[in-house]
Amino acid sequence: MDLRNAVRGRVLLPGEDGFDDAARPWAVGVHQPVAAVVEAEDAADAAALVRYAREAGLTVTAQPSGHGASGDVQGVILLRTARLDWVEVDAEARVARVGAGVPWGRVLAETGKHGLTGMAGSSPAVTVAGFLAGGGVSWFGRRHGWAADSVRAFEIVDADGQIVRVTGESDAELFWALRGGGGDYALITSIELALHPAPSVYGGRIVWPAARAAEVFDAFRQVTANAPRELSLWINRMAPPPPAPAMVSVDVTYLGEDAEAKALLAAFDGIGGSLSDSRGLMDLADLGTIAAEPIEPSPMLARTELLTGLDEATLDTLAGTDLAPLLNLQVRHLGGALAETDPAGGAGGALAEPYMLYLLGLRLPHLTDAVQAKQAALVEALGQAVSGRKPYTFLAPGDSAAQAFPSDTLGRLREIKRLRDPYGVFRANFPVLG
Repeated sequence: MDLRNAVRGRVLLPGEDGFDDAARPWAVGVHQPVAAVVEAEDAADAAALVRYAREAGLTVTAQPSGHGASGDVQGVILLRTARLDWVEVDAEARVARVGAGVPWGRVLAETGKHGLTGMAGSSPAVTVAGFLAGGGVSWFGRRHGWAADSVRAFEIVDADGQIVRVTGESDAELFWALRGGGGDYALITSIELALHPAPSVYGGRIVWPAARAAEVFDAFRQVTANAPRELSLWINRMAPPPPAPAMVSVDVTYLGEDAEAKALLAAFDGIGGSLSDSRGLMDLADLGTIAAEPIEPSPMLARTELLTGLDEATLDTLAGTDLAPLLNLQVRHLGGALAETDPAGGAGGALAEPYMLYLLGLRLPHLTDAVQAKQAALVEALGQAVSGRKPYTFLAPGDSAAQAFPSDTLGRLREIKRLRDPYGVFRANFPVLG
């Protein structure tokens, strides 16, 4: 059967008008040499594609928006799920049901009307399904743990092309793997999420000139050492191309009232010379504005590491190293519920490291090598402060799933992959068998 006769959605093949744009991921410098792009009309159409692929001996990789693409997709069918874009909120039950193509910004706009939040990350453009499949490090992870652990049910297409509802009661192993183990086991078409009370959310960004970096990093260490779980802090050294000035900033969210947040953040108020300060009570729909990340596809080249702590040597390296040609060095405070083992949780497990380092540059022909060299040099300079583990949701081209999981967890995920997808129909951005 011809692929176009197997599905109702649009099919694009190499060489056809629109194919290159349709195959391009969000990180536009990552090449995706796929055999075809299919834009599914609905869950039934996605299931029809899976049945076609199984019968033809082909593989499907799903990307609603292309965030997190690895480029390791030679000859596979790229499934776009952007048309699975519905959102339903049951405020009384504190539950949201969302299609696989829905971005977090839309979900928060709906849940915020009821004083409820999902476990969103920094970007409103990242889809719920992709974020949760990778575990999801949320603004509210210190309070509630991995974003994926808030999932109550999935609707999936299995390797036989059947649409199935998966919960902890119906299929405990698959439910565990789908919550943070990547997209290797089934195709997610919709998700049922538990929502959390957020009647009052405080957030924003404080910006200083780069000359204040040492003071800001010192205050960051001081505040995060005793921060309650409701408080999340991220610090950035921003080095935009000249003539824009270098800056240092702190991004914050707090699940509570402004007076409480201001008291907790008093150490930053003692640092003079701030250029701007957007902190205050905010609508959840605006959560994605705090980090001011680009929404449109961009040539970003990132490297992520987990840090075991912030001793003096580590602080000196983070605050004082010349960043060029990087655009940003970010450290996120983790800990809290993320550091605890949840017996009912997903594949992410406990994230023991208290901080996460994110190094960002541009994936452009004249910069790529220099950006990667600077990232590697910074990681080397940090020495034993770098643990070696990376959250699955932050893996980048060149990384592997083995870097995201302890050996016993990886072994369990591989066994689930072999049992649930013996035909090799599904391929995650970072396969567990890779």
